[in-house]
Amino acid sequence: MLLKWIKILLTLALSFLCLFYALQNIANVDAVFGVMSAVMGMDGHQYYPQTFAFNVTQPSLVWFAATLIIAAEFIAGLVLLFATWRLLGARNEGVVFQAQKYWVLVGAGIALLVWFGFFQVIGGAFFQMWQTELGDASMRGAFIYLASIALITWFIYQPERE
Repeated sequence: MLLKWIKILLTLALSFLCLFYALQNIANVDAVFGVMSAVMGMDGHQYYPQTFAFNVTQPSLVWFAATLIIAAEFIAGLVLLFATWRLLGARNEGVVFQAQKYWVLVGAGIALLVWFGFFQVIGGAFFQMWQTELGDASMRGAFIYLASIALITWFIYQPERE
């Protein structure tokens, strides 16, 4: 039963991670726009100045990307909060508890799409954000989040020995 409680609390912590970052991004929305404008505009690319990619400088597209990221963080956090509730309700039932971990996978999958798909793949590989100090710091942070989410989700999904 102790492992179930640990997994429930870790799911809740993952939910808070996603929700807190979404709220921080809203609280700092002008800074988010500035960072994303620099990344998507491909400013300061000195290491690999030639690219097959294209830069994005239209403010409406930058706002769309920022909104998409923040919305996905919120959705991931809310799904993980729902998963916490489902795990809590099923904590006394082994097979049902394992089945409710599906929602952990859905929420964590959305979070991984944010910090791996958006930051590492689109930001890092397409927009080459690693070439600037600001972009590199964002990529490092995103890697910490995605690695934590993946490792914790793997642990949560393991069946308990009853």
